[in-house]
Amino acid sequence: MQINGKTIIHGIIGNPVSHSLSPAMHNSAFAALNLNAAYVPFPVTDVASAMTGLRALGIRGVSVTIPHKQAVIDHLDDIDPVAAKIGAVNTLCIKNGRITGHNTDWIGANRALAEKIPLSGKKVLILGAGGSARAIGFGLLEAGAQILLASRTPQKGRQLATTLSCPWYPLDAIPQLTADCLVNATSVGMAPHTDTSLVGRKNLSRFAVVMDIVYAPLSTKLLSEAAEEGCQVVNGLAMLLYQGAAQFKLWTGEEAPVDVMRESLISSLSAR
Repeated sequence: MQINGKTIIHGIIGNPVSHSLSPAMHNSAFAALNLNAAYVPFPVTDVASAMTGLRALGIRGVSVTIPHKQAVIDHLDDIDPVAAKIGAVNTLCIKNGRITGHNTDWIGANRALAEKIPLSGKKVLILGAGGSARAIGFGLLEAGAQILLASRTPQKGRQLATTLSCPWYPLDAIPQLTADCLVNATSVGMAPHTDTSLVGRKNLSRFAVVMDIVYAPLSTKLLSEAAEEGCQVVNGLAMLLYQGAAQFKLWTGEEAPVDVMRESLISSLSAR
């Protein structure tokens, strides 16, 4: 595709964003559907000025990543009800100068897990108490799942558990907990610290499905050991893919070419 005066611009704001796989994913989708659109990274430190700039420049859609998912909320014209409950926004839709905030992280997590197990009525143990755990927790509640929460930080963990109306446990209680699914919603296991996991191998066989939001490496220590213990595993690329597909639909009104997007993500990771 040749960029011209009619090209519709999309992007991602965060700090840093140079490592993001989203440009490759979304640009491959635009190309596959022959859309005159492009997606570029915008490193942002001043959120207020950036939001003004997005309006002024006529940017159509924007992904929001760390550390701005909460800060952008003060600068929105509208917010999706689920995003408001989560308290974090990862997607901006801009039309006629008005910015609406959405959250597709929970959609991505739900879709990735639902490929392995129906979520309604299932018990899911979430590890972590940060923004990802929050979004995943709300999403699972929307799907009718029951949540358990375990984290390294008691204060943050108890606060999130209160918000999600679920019990909180310290990590050393995991051997006594049972659930259908285990979700690591922390950065533990991410490169270069690939030799770490929050759950001992001997405790993994009690979970039918184990998901890790980390996608570098694609197979974390947690997922490798879970697979060896007979669990079904879901890597972090699946959540990234499906949250991106939901963004694409919001921005374009078109069904996302998921297979094309998946291949671009895998290729981009392999090239690193």
